[in-house]
Amino acid sequence: MSKLVIGSFREFEQYIGKDLGYSDYLKITQEQINKFAEATLDHQWIHTDPVRAAEGPFKKPIAHGYLALSIIPYLWDQVAEINNVKMLVNYGIEKLKFNQPVLVDNEVRLKVTLESLADLRGITKAQLLATLEIKDNPKPAFTASIIFLYHFK
Repeated sequence: MSKLVIGSFREFEQYIGKDLGYSDYLKITQEQINKFAEATLDHQWIHTDPVRAAEGPFKKPIAHGYLALSIIPYLWDQVAEINNVKMLVNYGIEKLKFNQPVLVDNEVRLKVTLESLADLRGITKAQLLATLEIKDNPKPAFTASIIFLYHFK
């Protein structure tokens, strides 16, 4: 699927209520999980100790929920190219629900739907329904409404 290209509020507006597309799949590795643990000081064994995790409920280490959430901007950039932007602000997350753990070596991709769009005195507020799908798993890792503020030129 080709990347969606948007260059203004008016171009964005035509996609309200529509699916915008999918990112490529991204494999979540133990190295990523360990680096995230270092960055966040969250070294819980379920994430960082493969030997102990093998005896746990998932039989493998799982990615931190916030690691899965933190890859949204990277995956969103694969879905859409937003041009003519002076600045982008991560404004908020609403209705976040973690549904399924992401196991080490799972592949995930982002599905995005444009829920709403508002013009706030020249700043575009885009609310996106983000679903992180896990390859070969019917349940998504999470669903959330992600809110970005785009300052178009």
